[in-house]
Amino acid sequence: MNLIFSASKRTAEWDAGAMKKEDFLKQLMPNFSENLTLGSTSQASTSGESGAVISPMNSHISALACQDVLRNIFERLPVADLARASCVCWAWNLVASDREIHVQAFKAPWKLKDVVGSPSSGSFWRDNSLGKFAISHRLVRGDSVASLAVKYSVQVMDIKRLNNMISDHGIYSRERLLIPLSKPDMLINAICYIELDPCAKREVAVLYLEGEPDKKLNSLLNKVSSEQGRRRIVDSLKRSMQVDDGTAQYYLSISNGDPRAAISEFSEDLRWERHAGLS
Repeated sequence: MNLIFSASKRTAEWDAGAMKKEDFLKQLMPNFSENLTLGSTSQASTSGESGAVISPMNSHISALACQDVLRNIFERLPVADLARASCVCWAWNLVASDREIHVQAFKAPWKLKDVVGSPSSGSFWRDNSLGKFAISHRLVRGDSVASLAVKYSVQVMDIKRLNNMISDHGIYSRERLLIPLSKPDMLINAICYIELDPCAKREVAVLYLEGEPDKKLNSLLNKVSSEQGRRRIVDSLKRSMQVDDGTAQYYLSISNGDPRAAISEFSEDLRWERHAGLS
């Protein structure tokens, strides 16, 4: 398997002072031939024996099922190879899914100091391209999409696309804008915060040029997010119960925000009204 050779080779190169590549492979596969040639092939031949496929399920390389060995290898893999490794088998997936390994692989290409926060989905870690990062800009009087594009040396359309904006007027209903990163050097020794922006409707690693998130801004963003969530619940109740906005909000309030309880209360009232009407 190409991935195993690649990972083993990288581990040996990085630890060249302590262990040769051949010695490392001998520990993984005791019967491995002395004249083994490392390459892109997925098979290896043992001395005087038939070819053996290198697989994590192969009993000769049980070391590759050892969590310590796997962790030592996976900590050196880039994001793409780490994602592939997690698909090999259950044992590999268990180690490759570790948050510390994901964070390390996510930070390494950009030399980030730290990544704060946890994403809503593990798939977030599978892409650490520059488009996964954004600068947080708190809007002040006089700001416009065009002026911010000039200030940060990015395209107007890139700002609008990142922030899920159709027109420039969308800037007036927001507390901040996410600005695409145009200079990768800004990430060196920086701290990024994983955030789900309620207006942009996307999860990104946010860089605060002033140093850390604005607590007041974050509380406003959380408030907007909670209000949008409540709005979606009310709209869903309106469709399910076929009532107007006020009725849906009333039943949601008397059920302490539980949509199922709201529908149950509404159904009970309907049954009572029908029974009273029949009598």
